[in-house]
Amino acid sequence: MGCEMTVSKLLKFLPEAVRQKVEGILNGGGDHGQSQRSALLAFSIRIASAAIAFLSQVLLARWIGAHEFGVFTYVWVWVNITGTLCAAGFATSVVRFVPEYREAGKHDLVRGFLRTGRLFSSTMGLAASIGGLIFLYTFKESIAEYYLVPATVALIALPAFSLTDFQDGVGRSQGWIDLALVPPYIIRPFLLFTFIGGAVAIGWAQSAETAIYAAIAATWITAILQYFMQKKRMREAVPAGPRKYKFGFWLKVSLPVIAIESFALMMTNMDILLLDLYVTPDQIAIYFAAARTIALIAFVHFSVTAAVTPKFTTLYTNGDMEGLGSFLKETRKWTFIPSLIGGGVLLTLGKPILWLFGPEFMTGYPAMFALVVGLLARSFAGPLQGLMIATGQQNTAALAMGAAVLVNIAFNVLLIPKFGLVGAAAATAISFSVESLLLYVTAKRIISGPGPFKTHGEPGAASAK
Repeated sequence: MGCEMTVSKLLKFLPEAVRQKVEGILNGGGDHGQSQRSALLAFSIRIASAAIAFLSQVLLARWIGAHEFGVFTYVWVWVNITGTLCAAGFATSVVRFVPEYREAGKHDLVRGFLRTGRLFSSTMGLAASIGGLIFLYTFKESIAEYYLVPATVALIALPAFSLTDFQDGVGRSQGWIDLALVPPYIIRPFLLFTFIGGAVAIGWAQSAETAIYAAIAATWITAILQYFMQKKRMREAVPAGPRKYKFGFWLKVSLPVIAIESFALMMTNMDILLLDLYVTPDQIAIYFAAARTIALIAFVHFSVTAAVTPKFTTLYTNGDMEGLGSFLKETRKWTFIPSLIGGGVLLTLGKPILWLFGPEFMTGYPAMFALVVGLLARSFAGPLQGLMIATGQQNTAALAMGAAVLVNIAFNVLLIPKFGLVGAAAATAISFSVESLLLYVTAKRIISGPGPFKTHGEPGAASAK
């Protein structure tokens, strides 16, 4: 009751047309209304997360300077990529399997899949940590000295990061947007901000290494908290009982998802990784500030995808291709219109925002224009990656995204030496546009097709083409 009163008070500050739309979403009934509310909740969480992350990044850049901030950024990008891939696709395939098994009343498979996903993701994270240590020791002479210690220490975070990524997928699979997104996007950045501030306050070195230590602590605490919160709610949703495992089948479906996730990560981070070949860490820091600022509009696309993918699974499993097409068309509006408005606002405020990081960061402003184009192309296409996973077309999606990554790499290598930061932004925008076009063509073919059919005895399992 108190929450409803607070929301009502907040709505009074919105324009009339916006207030009516939000009230319609909050009061809407049925699955469609629930999807809208989930998307709105996911977006709200990401906005809050963005505010916390932005504040921590601004203060971090001010505290340790552009060079050290660039070192931290580069190392932590690698942690994000590696930690996400260590979940081996289970963090995404859970959005397909758990709703499907619960719909069929196969709670033993739900329990088996959840245990498998948790153990597999954290174990892979540990293996990656060991492999990373071996790699850094073997090639330490070829690695810049300012990267070596932060990168070595950062490996400690990988098991927890990977587990959190899987638990994010568990929350999304059940429509528990709060338990999916609040830990990694609210609690973790808040703890990172708090720990870095505390470390600087008590006299720790103002360096990338200090920031890495803070990030490790934040990552592990977040993973543990999320584990216990989700485990408690899952016991209420799925009664205790025996577990059944189909590890071979789950792995077969999940492995192509690794390709999708790796390609998606490369699409969003390849510019930063390749910039290291041509520019110094302070320039990487400037580009990172510009790219992550303009990437705020991508939260719309992320939020809608997180909220609607389970609905895609349900519609496709039930063979409702007409409903699937209509729902996809509606979700495209949810992604594009807010993204267009957000892009305009961020470009208008771009220079003052970058100045907060430091005066030298304002040189990254021109790159923001190119990045907006690519993100708007993706938002116009809609939440197509979620649709691909939900309909079992992960192989086709992986091929499309792989092609886009090759475009990304080629244009980065071609444009960065000549145009610097703007060249990296343009390469990313071009590859986003190619990705969106290829996935859109694939989605049209899925919706106009005959619908799902069963393979290997799995209900609703679409063929992997």
